[in-house]
Amino acid sequence: MRFIDRKVELEFLEKKFGHFSAQFVVIYGRRQVGKTELIKQFCKEKNSLYFLADKRGTLLNVERFAQKAADQLSDVVPKAENFYDFFRYLIQRSASERVVIVIDEFSYLMERDNTISSVFQVIWDEYLKDENVMLILCGSSISMMVEGVLSQKAPLYGRRTGQWKLDPLKLHNVWEFHKGIGAERAVEFYSVIGGVPLYILEFDADKDVFENIREHILTKGEFLYDEAETLLKEELRTYYLYLSIFEAIAMGKTHIVEIAGYSKIAQKDLPKYLTTLMKLELVGKEHPVTEKEQSKKTRYFVKDNFFRFYFKYIHPNKTEIESGNPDKVISVIKRDFDSYVGKSFENILYEFLVRLNSLSKTPFSFTGVGRMWGKIPGKPKGKNTYEIDIVALNDATKEILFAECKWKNRKTDADVLETLAEKSRFVNWNNSERKEYFAVFSKSGFTEKAYTYAEKNGVLLYTLEDILR
Repeated sequence: MRFIDRKVELEFLEKKFGHFSAQFVVIYGRRQVGKTELIKQFCKEKNSLYFLADKRGTLLNVERFAQKAADQLSDVVPKAENFYDFFRYLIQRSASERVVIVIDEFSYLMERDNTISSVFQVIWDEYLKDENVMLILCGSSISMMVEGVLSQKAPLYGRRTGQWKLDPLKLHNVWEFHKGIGAERAVEFYSVIGGVPLYILEFDADKDVFENIREHILTKGEFLYDEAETLLKEELRTYYLYLSIFEAIAMGKTHIVEIAGYSKIAQKDLPKYLTTLMKLELVGKEHPVTEKEQSKKTRYFVKDNFFRFYFKYIHPNKTEIESGNPDKVISVIKRDFDSYVGKSFENILYEFLVRLNSLSKTPFSFTGVGRMWGKIPGKPKGKNTYEIDIVALNDATKEILFAECKWKNRKTDADVLETLAEKSRFVNWNNSERKEYFAVFSKSGFTEKAYTYAEKNGVLLYTLEDILR
């Protein structure tokens, strides 16, 4: 397993390790996101004891942990009937050198024993908090780690000295995993599998995206075939209720009333399910960037690329796949794949602009960035709406940037730039005072007319190669 990026996370852990006092750090994040690899990288050349818990209950895990510790200490296996016995033994046998104690998949212990959080509260308070130790509890069940370790109601609340939610990697990391992969293929891969390292490694850079989809997602028995539903089963007791929510949003039903109508979940109950999915960072919600958080124009979207792909193409076509007709599903995917990737391209460029903004490489500093949509006054129904892919603004300086993203197999012409300028006039925000900027991103580059228009009107143009650089 190649280890990519995670520089900031390693710096955080090293800083905690460098403290003279005892440290209690919680690391959590979805399955396969790279938590274990991060911890193992951090523990290299350190005095550490790593233990991977399983779901067989407290006693068997205590016995296994005791065996592991005794082997590492070249000692006789202690008699330990609970974690109190084990940590009492461990502290007695520990030298003065600082030690890192890691319990991976701590959520498995909590799943089988609802007293574990209380047990570790006592262990920390009575055995560890005054010792030269760094305790790391790591878990893949986000909901369980939050409720059982991080929340105010959890017995361990207030004990931790740090926590880190490990997020998926970004587009540029796909290039790092697959050296020499083309920019277009990298975007296609990322649009399908997102930034989970193990998913990225499943795809073969020497094959096109459709070959990879067929081989690794549409083939029964493959790791990615059931991965989305497996993750939901681990996180949610009534996971089946969420399947239709995902499918509805993936099909373009983004408003509460539309999702309720498709999923057959009562509209009054839907917010609690959506809130759960947002806490897991699988679903997000957005409103026009110029409006307030409570806007009635709020709509929901599948935030995770792999889940968006799965529930748009795989879950609705499971019967065909199970019947041995993957070619039929591939033809469905190919039919509007560019449109599907185009939406991911927008999200990639949103992150790109945020990154540029943090490096002070944008025309002005943003205080808000998002999408923009609304009604066009005086236009007939069906032709009276507009949408702008990305709008960034600064309320204090009254500066605003309008951006369009084009994932097409032809060069972007001047008409796209002209249309963007026209749509910007429908955005009602500091109309008489604002200073405007425009940018267009294009997969296939720009025509000479587009470059001429951009130079004359001050429009920023970015190609795929510019983004890669």
